[in-house]
Amino acid sequence: MPRNPIHRFWRSPVLPFVESRMARDSSACYAPHSHTSLSIGAVDGGRSVFQHGNKTQSLSRGDVVLIPAGDVHACNAQDDGQWSYQMLYLDPHWVRAVVGEMDSFDAQVLQHLPRHTAPQHLHTRLTELNHCLFGDAPVQDKEAALLLFVGDLFGSVQARRSHAQPDATRLRGVQAMIQARCTETLTLDEMAAQACMSRYHFVRSFKRSVGLTPHAWQLDQRIQRARHLLKQGMGLAEAALHLGFADQSHFQRAFKQRVAATPGDYLRNILQD
Repeated sequence: MPRNPIHRFWRSPVLPFVESRMARDSSACYAPHSHTSLSIGAVDGGRSVFQHGNKTQSLSRGDVVLIPAGDVHACNAQDDGQWSYQMLYLDPHWVRAVVGEMDSFDAQVLQHLPRHTAPQHLHTRLTELNHCLFGDAPVQDKEAALLLFVGDLFGSVQARRSHAQPDATRLRGVQAMIQARCTETLTLDEMAAQACMSRYHFVRSFKRSVGLTPHAWQLDQRIQRARHLLKQGMGLAEAALHLGFADQSHFQRAFKQRVAATPGDYLRNILQD
């Protein structure tokens, strides 16, 4: 018996250059159409028929299609059945800005995308990205995940080799800046400029070197600062405000994730020592 379909959409006014969609057990039919966005679709279950130009191709779980902006296409469940899929819609101008940060050669990659299936490992990467986008991760982490996904997808081997050895001195300079200004909301643009790197290469190099995205590491530094402030006698509400947390519940949640105790428990244990 056919199951009830589920359709979910994600978008954010803070990241207006991207939109995502997830569908489960869908039997919706699409007439041939086009998008103003660069579209990336992945099949999660069932079988579908992808039509592009005069070509028709059968797709199954793990297959990924890349559809340039403006290209007419259609993708529907095979034999009028049900299928599950993900779609990521990217502003091509934003993508070109990210890719163009690498070098002039890479900016041309967008004109030579494979128009049908991409490597199946891309399905896993897209699934991980959508898990981040649809989840409750901070918007800074979502932006970093998007930059990594787009940069890795469209970056050429040549560009990756040219940046294979990140400048450790520049990254240490950014870490020092984050430590000194961990209570502020630092943007990726600001941190990448401090490192003299593109946003994509900064996020990629920082995570490779440090093990966390820049925003996640800044949050970690805030919690380290919080431990010091609490030991110095600062109250919980004052510490949360001083460290730039949106509210005390956000502060408590971030603290417990990294200390395995609430700030109150931590403070009580400190006072008992």
